[in-house]
Amino acid sequence: MRKTEMDISGIEPVGSAGAACTPASIETPSAASLDRPAYQTTLSRSVEIEGIGLHKGEQARLVLKPAAADTGVIFRRIDLSSIDRTLTDIPARFDAVCETTMCTVLGNEKGTTVATVEHLMAALAACGIDNLIVEVSGPEVPVMDGSSAAFVKAIRQAGIRGLDTPRLAIRILKPVILEEGLKKAELLPGEGFSISFDIDFDNPVIGQQSYTAYINAELFAEELSEARTFGFYKDYELLKSMGLAKGGSLENAVVIDGEEVMNEEGLRFTDEFVRHKVLDAVGDLALAGAPLIGRYRGVRAGHALNNRILRALFAAPDAWEFVALTPRAEKGLEALAAAVSAD
Repeated sequence: MRKTEMDISGIEPVGSAGAACTPASIETPSAASLDRPAYQTTLSRSVEIEGIGLHKGEQARLVLKPAAADTGVIFRRIDLSSIDRTLTDIPARFDAVCETTMCTVLGNEKGTTVATVEHLMAALAACGIDNLIVEVSGPEVPVMDGSSAAFVKAIRQAGIRGLDTPRLAIRILKPVILEEGLKKAELLPGEGFSISFDIDFDNPVIGQQSYTAYINAELFAEELSEARTFGFYKDYELLKSMGLAKGGSLENAVVIDGEEVMNEEGLRFTDEFVRHKVLDAVGDLALAGAPLIGRYRGVRAGHALNNRILRALFAAPDAWEFVALTPRAEKGLEALAAAVSAD
């Protein structure tokens, strides 16, 4: 099978982002856990989601709309009141990432941006949604409760519709490894799609945490989707001075003050912090443009390193290949290759 190389020339790296538990064990995936839709998918009907943006603090409304095969996921800024799709539309792709400080921001050549896409992208990827128009009423996706749970619920309410076009995946052929001080990200060959993540915070509430799992829709919904974003109370004023976290509250984030969790209800999981980092990684890696087949390992990694590992992968033509999930998928190879490698 021929592979079309992605053109990422001229793309500069984006900026960086910023209680001990028993590490989860990983098992060889069963046939069921490796089962992926053989054909592309979209939603059965449109669904609306509304909430506040975490960093801008503005009310935001999303409409998730079904899309045709080979569309991919497109964010559309409907507040711009323009029919010029080069202005309003932003592809959900790794090479459209323009900022990674505290969240993942996508942008297009006209300067239009949409921020905090990672929680929605994680839900779409885990639920197996390939094609979607995401109409957004402003510059930021709503944070909801700081997790992906509301997005998973909306996807399930809308339903998933199979399309006639075969699905392709990106198989990792050789290790791609990036290190930045104590931070590390690796993409490795493997079956299915698994993530292993380690964090280490100099705070007794978090400490060292590890989590490893094969990612599928059921596991994501039950074990990861409800893990919330988190931060430290002492950093709140600094973030506000940077124009960030204007919409942040105990309703949409786990907030730590010294040795205590400020949220009255406490944690949803004893290792909620590392689970949220895995959730973020699922969303950031979904910007590859197709499902990944392989293993991701992150050590203290954030949005910036998640994006850089994808850029490094696609800069190495011998490190990956498109593979057909059905025999007919050969026919759809050029369409997906063109979609993910277009300027």
